[in-house]
Amino acid sequence: MNTDGLQRMLDFLVLLQETGTQYRIDQYSPDALTVSLSLVGHRIEVEFSVQGMQYSIFKGNESVELDEKPLLTLIRKLSQ
Repeated sequence: MNTDGLQRMLDFLVLLQETGTQYRIDQYSPDALTVSLSLVGHRIEVEFSVQGMQYSIFKGNESVELDEKPLLTLIRKLSQ
């Protein structure tokens, strides 16, 4: 696989487009771009810089909840 960060990102985006995977590109630091995508049961962030790439996979429960109280409590707790 190519080690150039930009080419690696472009190759990765082609794969996502070929598989019909929706994604978003953000810039959280001045020297990297992050591609974020969601798959069933997974949220994935792939960071590309000039040096290469690194990624994180967040696995979780995708059950639907109806009680909004725990959601609001979590948001308040994590936003402080």
